[in-house]
Amino acid sequence: MSTAKALKHLGFESLVDFRLYDNRDGKGIQMEWLSNQPQPSEAEIATGQVAWGAAQVAKQDRLASVKSKLESLGLTTEEVQDAFGI
Repeated sequence: MSTAKALKHLGFESLVDFRLYDNRDGKGIQMEWLSNQPQPSEAEIATGQVAWGAAQVAKQDRLASVKSKLESLGLTTEEVQDAFGI
């Protein structure tokens, strides 16, 4: 799971509050903290990752529900995809 997505879910903005980079020095992806707010702990970032994942699942569930409801109104799958991109 992406650290950047977790931090965004926690309300931080890339290149404003933090910057992720890889120097190719073998240390992997590193973070430079730019915000004047306290840097989230590893546990807080992990919680943000879980919350972001749950939000993505909920979004997919809502889209499936909308698609099902539109199809029950008589629209075909193709019409739903063409009209709404879902």
